[in-house]
Amino acid sequence: MQMPTRRDAIKSVGISSLLLGARSASAAESAAPKPVTWSPGIEGQRKADIGDGRFLNPILAGDHPDPTILKDGADYYMTFSSFNAYPGLVIWHSQDLVNWRPITAALTRNIGSVWAPDLCKQKGRYYLYIPTKKTVAPGSKTTSWVIWADDIRGPWSDPIDLNLPRHIDPGHAVGEDGSRWLFLSGGDRVRLSDDGLATVGEPQHVYDAWRYPEGWEVESFSPEGPKVVKHGEYFYLILAVGGTAGPPTGHMVIAARSRSINGPWENHPRNPLVRTTRAEEKWWSRGHASLVEGPGGDWWGVYHGYENGFWTLGRQTLLAPVTWTADGWLEFGGGDLSQPISKPRGGKAGVHGMALSDDFSTDKYGLQWQFFNPSPGELDRILRKDRVLHLKASGTTPSDSSPLLFVAPDQDYEITCEIEIDPQSRGGLLLFYDDRLYCGVGVNADRFTTYQYGKEHGGAPNLHGSRVFVRLRNRQHIVSIHTSTDGKAWSRYPRGMEVSGYHHNVRGGFLALKPGLFAAGKGEVRFRNFRYQAFG
Repeated sequence: MQMPTRRDAIKSVGISSLLLGARSASAAESAAPKPVTWSPGIEGQRKADIGDGRFLNPILAGDHPDPTILKDGADYYMTFSSFNAYPGLVIWHSQDLVNWRPITAALTRNIGSVWAPDLCKQKGRYYLYIPTKKTVAPGSKTTSWVIWADDIRGPWSDPIDLNLPRHIDPGHAVGEDGSRWLFLSGGDRVRLSDDGLATVGEPQHVYDAWRYPEGWEVESFSPEGPKVVKHGEYFYLILAVGGTAGPPTGHMVIAARSRSINGPWENHPRNPLVRTTRAEEKWWSRGHASLVEGPGGDWWGVYHGYENGFWTLGRQTLLAPVTWTADGWLEFGGGDLSQPISKPRGGKAGVHGMALSDDFSTDKYGLQWQFFNPSPGELDRILRKDRVLHLKASGTTPSDSSPLLFVAPDQDYEITCEIEIDPQSRGGLLLFYDDRLYCGVGVNADRFTTYQYGKEHGGAPNLHGSRVFVRLRNRQHIVSIHTSTDGKAWSRYPRGMEVSGYHHNVRGGFLALKPGLFAAGKGEVRFRNFRYQAFG
C-alpha cells in the first residue's frame, strides 16, 4: 500500500484552507504582545530608558562591574572595577539613575589590577578607595590605595598606598561620632585618619557573614564588597557572598544592621536579598550591591550580573528598587530584572552613553580608549593629528603590544577602520580578553595574520597594499572579518571564529571581551575613521 504524500495531503485539504490557516496563524502571531526590549541609543547601542516612564536593565551595558554610587545633591556619580584598563576608574554622571554619561577617568597611573573601588564624599572632598592586585606593571602591588579630588572631574591626586595587602573591596563609612572607617572583605574593618588618607592601626574582624544553605550551588563563601549606609536609627551593612562568577546561582546580596558603627551586627532575617535561583533567568551571578536614595526620595540598589549566555560582555550594572519595611529592614524589588521597571521618581533624564565611533578629531583617551596593562610611557605612543590616530608600534604580537581597547555594550556589533601600516609594523582589529586570550586580524605590507585563542593561526596574502579597510563583526559570538581596498567593495576573510568561551569562567581574571586596535613591530600604524555599529 502506497502512503499518501505531502502533495496528496495538500490536495485533500485544499490549498485555500491551508492558506487560511497560515493567515490565521500569522494574525495570531501579530496580535501577540511583543516582548519589550531596549531602546536603540547612539549607534544602535542598548539604552535602558524605554521612553514611557520605564526602563529595562542593564542601566550600563557591557563590562561595568562592582558599581559604587554617590549621591551629590541632584547629581549621581558611579564608577566600577577597571582591572588592567588604563586610564581607569571612569566616572559616570546621571540625574535620574537610568541615563548615564562618562565625564572623566580618575586613575591614570598603572598601580595594578583595580578591583572593587568605593566612591564617597566627605566634608566637600571626593575620595576613591581602590584595591589592587599586583601585575607585571612596574610598581604595581597588592594593597589598597586612596585618591582624592576637590572637583569630581579632577584633577585627582596621585594614589596613596594604605598598606592593606590582605584585603580587597574597601567600603568607606562614617560612624556616629564622626570617625572614619574602611570595611573590608572577610568581615574586617580598619580605622582611617580624620583626613581619610591613612589607616590607623591594624584591621580587626567585626562581622561574621550570613551563610547560605550547604546544598546551594556557589563558587565560594567569600564575604566581600561591604558597603555601609545610615538610614534612620541603623547602620546597614550590604555585602556579597557566594563568589563572583562560577555557577550562575552563586553570587548574592545579603545585609546586616547595627545601631552603632562598632556593632554588634545583626543579620537580615530574610537573607539573601538578591540571588539568581535558576540558570534560565535573564541575569546570572547577581550581587555586589550599593544603596542610594533616588531623586524623589525613594531608594534604589545598583549591583552587577552576567547576562544569560553572554559571559563575554563581563558583569553589567543593574538597577532595582529598594523598600524599607515596617520591621526596620530593607528589601530589593524588581524580581529577576528581566522585565521593565518604573523609573525612579523625579530627576532629569539626559543623553545616555557616548558614540564609540571615532574620527580622532577629539581626545577620547580615558573616556573610551584604554590601554591594557600599560607601561609608564604608554601614552607617548599616541598622536592625534588631522583626524588620524598615529599609534607607535610596540612588542611583536597583540600579547605584548598593550592594545587600545574599549567596553562593548552590545551582544551584536561590528567595528570598521581604515588602517595604514609602516613597512616593519603590523596593525589590526581585535576582540581582546587578556594577553593570553584574544582573536582578530593583523596586517603588514605582505600578509594578514589571524589571531585565535591568543595565538597566531596562519593568514592570507595582503592584496590591498599598505592601506586597507578592515571590518570585524561579532554576532551571537560568531566572528567574521572582511577587508577592502576602498571601504566599499568588501571581501570576506577566509577564517571565521566562535568566541563564546572567551570569558572569566574559562580564563579567570574577571575581565570582558573588548574590541580594540593594536600596533606591533617597528614604526607606527595609522588608524582613520573608526566606526562602531550595534545590531538590534
